[in-house]
Amino acid sequence: MLRIAVQSKGRLYDETMSFLSESDIKLSATKQRTLLVESTNFPLEVLYLRDDDIPQTVASGVADIGIVGENEFVERGEDAVIIKRLGFSKCRLSLAIPKDADYTGVQWFEGKKIATSYPNILKRFLAENGVNASIHVINGSVEISPGIGLSDAIFDIVSSGSTLVSNRLREVEVVMKSEALLIGHKAICAEKQEVLDELLFRMNAVKVAEDKKYVLMNAPKDKVDEIVAALPGIKSPTVMPLAQEGWCSVHTVLDQKCFWEIIGKLKALGAQGILVLPIEKMIV
Repeated sequence: MLRIAVQSKGRLYDETMSFLSESDIKLSATKQRTLLVESTNFPLEVLYLRDDDIPQTVASGVADIGIVGENEFVERGEDAVIIKRLGFSKCRLSLAIPKDADYTGVQWFEGKKIATSYPNILKRFLAENGVNASIHVINGSVEISPGIGLSDAIFDIVSSGSTLVSNRLREVEVVMKSEALLIGHKAICAEKQEVLDELLFRMNAVKVAEDKKYVLMNAPKDKVDEIVAALPGIKSPTVMPLAQEGWCSVHTVLDQKCFWEIIGKLKALGAQGILVLPIEKMIV
């Protein structure tokens, strides 16, 4: 049975559980403080951990794979491999200073005290930029440090930026961008690799379907060529004759980001009865 380590709580936990569910991995009901739970329909067991423990747990082979934020993976520097970038829980690691401070560039941090939960990443960044600053390691509530006089600046995760604003801070340097990663032990046995391959197949089907819409429409037969030319679908669309003479049904897949622009063109070309459906999974 394949063992996956995941974060036990927080935003990454919620998105990970949703992603596993969309991949049709069903888990038995968990009791409070339950650390290990088996799937009821797939040879997978889930190990719930603190996010900063996941890289070491996978690198040591206690878990075969894990889902962890790139920020934690890079910070810990454990000897595990990145299997797949998952595209959710996106954020960035940034330097922030008091809102009213006069920022002149990276050299502003020379001689300053910076509070962070990510000292290793920060050390590398400061060294690369020739800045000598004092690093004060804090676990949690880093953003309050300048306000209580504990530091001159912070280096922390930024998502929307609202936490910075509420603490009268502003982001001045983005050091790295982060997203959820699927990481793996370097020596997974052949039997577990087969299970992992099936899991990846399911995950890929979910990821490919993201932001895609299945679109059906009725089109005048004499306009089908123009309508097909206007469709940027993954492959040639399906065209089928309708019972009504002179009309066809056209089926295709559209990306959400270009959806409204394309729909407008289709209507202008005479398409009618346009039906848009969500796509749960897509096998390509």
